[in-house]
Formats: sequence, structure tokens, C-alpha cells
Amino acid sequence: FAAQRHVLTYMEDAVCQLLENREDISQYGIARFFTEYFNSVRQGTHILFREFSFVQATPHNRASFLRTFWRCFRTVGKNGGKNLLTAQEYHCLLQLLCPDFPMELTQKAARIVLMDDAMDCLMSFSDFLFAFQIQFYYSEFLESVAAIYQDLLAGKNPNTVIVPTSSSGQHRQRQPPNDCNPLEGVEASLFYQCLESLCDRSKYSCPPSALVKEMLSSVQRMTFYGFLMALAKDQGINRALGALPDKGDLFLDPAMDEELEKLVAQVSGLSVSGPASSSADTVNMPVRNSPRINSPWKPLHHRRKMDAESEGSNEETDSSEN
Repeated sequence: FAAQRHVLTYMEDAVCQLLENREDISQYGIARFFTEYFNSVRQGTHILFREFSFVQATPHNRASFLRTFWRCFRTVGKNGGKNLLTAQEYHCLLQLLCPDFPMELTQKAARIVLMDDAMDCLMSFSDFLFAFQIQFYYSEFLESVAAIYQDLLAGKNPNTVIVPTSSSGQHRQRQPPNDCNPLEGVEASLFYQCLESLCDRSKYSCPPSALVKEMLSSVQRMTFYGFLMALAKDQGINRALGALPDKGDLFLDPAMDEELEKLVAQVSGLSVSGPASSSADTVNMPVRNSPRINSPWKPLHHRRKMDAESEGSNEETDSSEN
């Protein structure tokens, strides 16, 4: 259980945060610090303003980052989808939450949407968000898929099978059709066999194989970016991942507006024009240097303090500190 939930990763990070902020934490107590730290992990706010190596360290961190990105910037997609941004502009938004977020990952997500179009073309928020979800959450899986796809195009099958004979049990590779080319893609059934084997042996997150099989069984041939686009558009995979709502509900949850105001208040340098519930909301992105990556302890403390004040009483908090 501890390994599946990456408990050691969070314990190590909590101890590092404790040592880096021991003077501030000594005023509130170690027990309170660990309580707030793991509450932030549970709520998904622990990834705010953290370094990329931590943001992508666990599946929970990745899902939390996706959810936070959606909550903070979903107003970009309002106004009937007329607010279109380039890959560079989406990257600026990502860097507001993670200052050292790599541009390469943003470009890979944009390529899923743009396909053969130029990288400076405009994209809707929903198109970029669902493509980014697939590229970010399943990044290691997609790297392996790209290698498998190239092997199939070259006439090789990454899956080695045993062909029984009367004289020997030598390994032989099953050859794909010779008419594979980058324009037509590869045979979908053979592609799925390779992906199924990959999912079985991979230690990284993979899409549900049943959904991948359903996707590939409906076509005879599949290109690499056609496969990525199909993953991004598949609502079954989106629900299985559990970080984002369905596409139809992306901008319709009024409860998120209140949460948006709280999260936007923590994002340095971000200004929002008009009320959060307005359909004409726009987000201004100033060009600035990436801020220093700070410990999440101070935001956690401020949030706890604000919550106590909103309840109208902090007697319980005071008694616990004494």
C-alpha cells in the first residue's frame, strides 16, 4: 500500500520542508505541520509553485496539477471558445503554477492538437487541456508508444513470439504488412498487440487496455498522432484518470468559481478582468521571469489562518497550539 500510494515520497518531501522551515514551524509545532502537509496532499494543493521534478513525481501529483491548472485557468475557455491561445501562451500559464515547467512537454501536447499545423497556431482551452492531460499524465507510456510505432513502420515487431517447430524453439519476429508508411499508419490490430504487452509490463501509468482495444478495434490502420488524438478525445479514458470533468461540464460547474477565486489569489502576477462568474472573463499573462520556488508551508499556514477567521472563532486552534 505504501509503495502504491508513494507514501515514502511524501514523507521525504515533508521532512525536507520541515528542515527548510524549522524556525517558522517551531512556532506552530511539528504535529500541526505534518497535519497541514498531508491535508494539502489529500486536497491536491501541495503541488502549487513546486519544482517540476516534484510535480511529476507521482500519479497523484500529476492529477493534482491537471486539476489545479483547469481550476485556475478554465475562464480562458469561456466566451464561447473565442479565447484562443498559442502553445507559448499556454506554457506561460503552466509556469505560473510550476516555474520550471519544461517547454518541450507543452510543445508535445500542442502537437497532438495542431498535427501538421505550425506551432504558433491558436488552440482552444479544451483542446489543449485534454491533449495536455494525455501527454503529461502518460508521458512515459507515450515515449514507449512512439518507439513501438517507429519499429512497426520500419517493418519490425517489438513483440518477440516463440514459434514452435519440430526441431527447435528459436525466437522469431512476426512481420507486419509491408505497406506501412507514415501517411497511412500501421495495422491497428498489430499495434494493439504491442500496446497490450507494453501495458502489462510497464511500471508507469497506462490508459486502461480495454479502452485502448475498443479504440483500435474500430479502425484498420492508425497513425501515431491519430492515436494520441483519440486518447485525448476519449471520455472513458478521461473518467478513468479522474482529474478533469467531462468536456461538456468543463465550464459549467458554479461551485468551481469560488474555488477559482481562492486559487487565483495564490498565483503571483495574475490579474482577472471582471467577476469570476462572468462569461467574458479574460486572463492577462504578463511577461516576467520565473519566481523563486518557495516552500508550500507559508501558503498552507495562510490558508489555515484564513479558514479559522472565516469560521468566526479560533479558540480551538489556540488551544491546540498551547
